[in-house]
Amino acid sequence: MAKPLEPFDQWPLRVPNIAKEVEKINALTAEFRAAKSPEEALKIIKKYFRASDKLADQITIIQVRFSCDTTDKKLIKAINILDEGTPLLGAAETELRRAILESPFRAFLEKKLGTHLFTMYEYALRSFDERIVQESIEENKLVTEYGTLIAGCKVEFRGETYNLSQMGKFMQDLDRKTREEAANAYYGYLSTREAEIEAIYDKLVHLRDQMAKKLGYANYVELGYLRMGRYDYNQEDVASYREQIARFVTPLAGRLAKAQSKRIGISDPHIYDLALMFKEGNPTPFGTTEEKIERAKKMYDALSPEASHYFRLMADYKLLDLETRPGKQSGGYMTYFPIHKVPFIFSNFNGTLGDVDVLTHEFGHSFQGFMGANITVPDYRTPTMEGAEIDSMSMEFFAHPYMDLFFENPERYRYVHLADSISFLPYGVTVDEFQHWVYLHPEATAEERDAEWCRLEEKYTPYKRATYKDCEYLRKGHRWLTQGHIFGSPFYYIDYTLAQVMAFQFYNLDRKDHKTAWNRYLKLCKMGGKYPFRTLVTKDHMKDPFASGAIEKTIRPLVKVLREFNID
Repeated sequence: MAKPLEPFDQWPLRVPNIAKEVEKINALTAEFRAAKSPEEALKIIKKYFRASDKLADQITIIQVRFSCDTTDKKLIKAINILDEGTPLLGAAETELRRAILESPFRAFLEKKLGTHLFTMYEYALRSFDERIVQESIEENKLVTEYGTLIAGCKVEFRGETYNLSQMGKFMQDLDRKTREEAANAYYGYLSTREAEIEAIYDKLVHLRDQMAKKLGYANYVELGYLRMGRYDYNQEDVASYREQIARFVTPLAGRLAKAQSKRIGISDPHIYDLALMFKEGNPTPFGTTEEKIERAKKMYDALSPEASHYFRLMADYKLLDLETRPGKQSGGYMTYFPIHKVPFIFSNFNGTLGDVDVLTHEFGHSFQGFMGANITVPDYRTPTMEGAEIDSMSMEFFAHPYMDLFFENPERYRYVHLADSISFLPYGVTVDEFQHWVYLHPEATAEERDAEWCRLEEKYTPYKRATYKDCEYLRKGHRWLTQGHIFGSPFYYIDYTLAQVMAFQFYNLDRKDHKTAWNRYLKLCKMGGKYPFRTLVTKDHMKDPFASGAIEKTIRPLVKVLREFNID
């Protein structure tokens, strides 16, 4: 495994010259079209892969640095160059991919590179061309504007100023008065920004609708599925899947919420009570960020030699930026540097059990990144989103046996993690159905969008809406305004729920046969994105989550597990 020559914070920042990069791609396209033999054509494609990796490495370094500090003027300038330039690069790459698809040597190339790559290129051509370059530039700018706005949020609470991530620990404090005041401060602040956020989203919706119609689609839903690479399932499959969640998981999540209220001794819970799982307080991980990293090293040492090596490499080379601070973007992610052949984990620790979730979830993504590092076709290194989330969410459950490294009462963490994972499914499909409705009704007003969000909460999470009594912000339907995926990655959310169901399958198997479960996980990670989602699942001998009854069959064993937890 190649290692970076120096820690990440010492890597040079090189802003690509977009015009020159476009020229390089255009030259490769001309060279490819002039190829006289299939071997020559393949050689040019491989040259494109190498150039693509080099450019992706430079771009990713800029994106990571900017997410770590959205206030740095040099980084702001660099990200603006990318916002304007990446659609131009996309247009040039589209022409190269068109040439590859039209090649007289296609049969030979498919044999060498795999037929799925050509399916991926066909989807790419159907989802982007030069007609929507200007709209894509504007879309990038609006997404950056939203991310910067959220990163710059400053909540005044008890004489101090906090960002949104930092408020999390107060909103699950053992003291109910503290939770109430924190919630009032948090949602009260967001209510002062709701008009700005809604305005950004309104522009994004109209832009995306315009892009879809320019490309000949009836609406953005069709284009969104293409952009997400949904090769082997459609809107009807997703709608049927959502109904399985509503029928089987929503009632279970309601029972879990009721049990939680009983456990904490509050018969009439409010929104600020939902994050408290135990009367004595939530499980809180030991130590500082550095201490958590050291404990994670011990966990991965015990889990497997590969996991141990890769996590230690990331820690040694400062490929983890975990602590929240002013000006840092919210949320968490894993990304990958193809030239350095290493991933990067970004997060916002806030002293809650979610810190441990990050060390397992994002490292699951990273682990797959390492497993796929030597795949020569860049498009095959990582799966589509729903496949990638299996890697991360399954790692969370493989980490369960080692939670004594992080918590005084690890059994409570395991219960919370499993119960929250189950309860996440109804929220996840709420986000998905909301986006379908929005892009099928692009002319809807902000008030109409909020009303639809309220309707969907009543459908999927009525037990949660019942707690909005004193919170006008949530009661009016504004919960979605801080769900960044809705703004930056439309339709990227059902993926989490599909992957969660698959992770439950790994968890069920792991409790019976760890060796088989881990070997299947390794196989899945090594396959990367060589196959579409449902093919990955079947090749790994797992159950298709879209199949009728699949949700109930996967969740039912977990109900028994929840009853067996010793959480008194």
